[in-house]
Amino acid sequence: MQDVLVFLVDTGFSLLFFVFLLRLLLQWARADFRNPLSQAIVRLSNWLIMPLRRLLPPIGRIDTASVAAVLLTALAQVAALWLVRGFGMPDAIDLLRLASLEIVRTTLWVYFWAIFIYALLSMIAPGSYSPATSILESLCEPVLRPIRRTIPSVSGLDLSPLWAGIGIQMLLILLR
Repeated sequence: MQDVLVFLVDTGFSLLFFVFLLRLLLQWARADFRNPLSQAIVRLSNWLIMPLRRLLPPIGRIDTASVAAVLLTALAQVAALWLVRGFGMPDAIDLLRLASLEIVRTTLWVYFWAIFIYALLSMIAPGSYSPATSILESLCEPVLRPIRRTIPSVSGLDLSPLWAGIGIQMLLILLR
């Protein structure tokens, strides 16, 4: 029974965390927020972001409300999972460390899958437009562009997604 509860709590918080993290990453990537998928993410996250914006004004280009939403969700997820597993509340230092680790790990996984899907879509339907392709391009190109400058394409085949995926997997292994 406890495993079911852990699964439900983890899944619920993970989905919530994913929405807030994706909103933050799309803001940093300067994605087109007129895109229907971007608008869906904004609608799903406005219930927490808008009240936080009244308390936390942006600092330059950094939307502090989105950063706070990501941090609060990660903290709540870690605390809830510890409580459901029967460990009690972790102390403040462990809670912050585990939440930070969760943010970094989830961000790396988001980029891994975004780059994988972006590369797959470029092979299946090159040159076609879809809202998902537009968002993936906004997210992935800032990561892939420096790799493309360093590692040229081979016979017209862009290997930058492969090298980005290898790099992300190496970072994930180091985080264990």
